[in-house]
Amino acid sequence: MSNPVTIIMIEDDEGHARLIERNIRRSGVNNEIVPFTSGTAALNYLFGADGSGIEHQNRALLVLLDLNLPDTSGIDILRRVKENDHLKCTPVVVLTTTDDAQEIKRCYELGCNVYITKPVNYESFANAIRQLGLFFSVIQVPQTEAP
Repeated sequence: MSNPVTIIMIEDDEGHARLIERNIRRSGVNNEIVPFTSGTAALNYLFGADGSGIEHQNRALLVLLDLNLPDTSGIDILRRVKENDHLKCTPVVVLTTTDDAQEIKRCYELGCNVYITKPVNYESFANAIRQLGLFFSVIQVPQTEAP
């Protein structure tokens, strides 16, 4: 029996964060969502008190990551998660307003699993998140393990 997946949402725009959570719920996903409005707080949570990431051993995590954060770049968070022995298998879904081809390529090179550009239109955004929620309800996520 696998542990339920905890969704780590790193999104500094409170309106977007509420919209994301509401529409993930509307798609029937009831997993715990741990929201962060700053990259620093999210990194502290992910890497834990000792900075190793081992605190999340045997937990199934999925990171929903905005690239445009006020204090640290989403690119840096993505790089650090994917370079960490305990967190590197954690799926990272980049959800951002940036649709620059170079940025998209860079995220995939660093190991992001899915890159989604936030639609500008509210209804399109809500619909995209509902579809993402459906995706969350069927994907398999590995538990983090010791190397």
